[in-house]
Amino acid sequence: MAVFTEVTETQANNLMQALNLGQLTALRGIEGGIENTNYFATTTQGEYVLTLFERLTHEQLPFYLLLMKFLAGRGIPVPDPAANRDGDVLHTLNGKPAAVVNKLAGKSQLQPQPVHCAAVGQMLARMHLAGADYNRNQPNLRGLTWWNETVPVVLPHLDEAQAALLRSELAYQNHIADSATYAALPRGPVHADLFRDNVMFDGEQLTGFFDFYFAGVDTWLFDLAVCLNDWCIDLGTGRHDAERAGAMLQAYGLERPLTASERTLLPALLRAGALRFWISRLWDYHLPREASMLKPHDPTHFERVLRGRILHPVSLSATV
Repeated sequence: MAVFTEVTETQANNLMQALNLGQLTALRGIEGGIENTNYFATTTQGEYVLTLFERLTHEQLPFYLLLMKFLAGRGIPVPDPAANRDGDVLHTLNGKPAAVVNKLAGKSQLQPQPVHCAAVGQMLARMHLAGADYNRNQPNLRGLTWWNETVPVVLPHLDEAQAALLRSELAYQNHIADSATYAALPRGPVHADLFRDNVMFDGEQLTGFFDFYFAGVDTWLFDLAVCLNDWCIDLGTGRHDAERAGAMLQAYGLERPLTASERTLLPALLRAGALRFWISRLWDYHLPREASMLKPHDPTHFERVLRGRILHPVSLSATV
């Protein structure tokens, strides 16, 4: 959520009025994140988030925006994209694809306790079930194909031990993806980036999931693994927190029990989730784009998480 493309108050106001969202009263760039340009826009009718998409195209974006509208219509607390008079939710600003969504209530819980992890697990399962019959299909654009394409680009920036780990783990994940057990995993639309800063809480009450712009059709287990690798990890050491993980897995399973194939492959998919974000952080760190307020994440965090997932596989029977 850095600012790559500057937007004037006049431009933002014109868009807000075209969407019948009132007169702009304040516009503020959002710091953090690394993919899109984001602003908080306050109008006489409420508070919104204006996003200009820096990598996703006009052809790709309907999947994300209409998925949010689909989930919102089924009671999942997600941002609802604003439509113009013609019913379009995808707009253009400064030559970039753009969207405006309502700003969710609450704030991010950056030091989650088991109660917060349980709430995320429960709502994640409900979201998976609610999206199962969504009729658009787009792959996870940061999935295995992207890993295979990107690893050769980042390898020259690593030391020998890091490069060896990255090569071996990528080979392992390709092997897992070719297995019959992996093919049996339930799948559908996933968020694929549901970190602590992409969920809102009011106290212990979950008020919403947001930032769906890494979403795609993938295994639901991968989505759960991404959550476990952030919500249930000690950020300082990368170590697994069994209490928080148990709360998340139990709450998820009460809404949607895991299948036998999911229970078998949870350790492998936890490694996959760590690998995905290690690769993307290496890419963003070593091959950065210019942007106002851009702060790339430290890639070594997910290297530590991956090493931990390899050395200490999570036993699902001991967790739930």
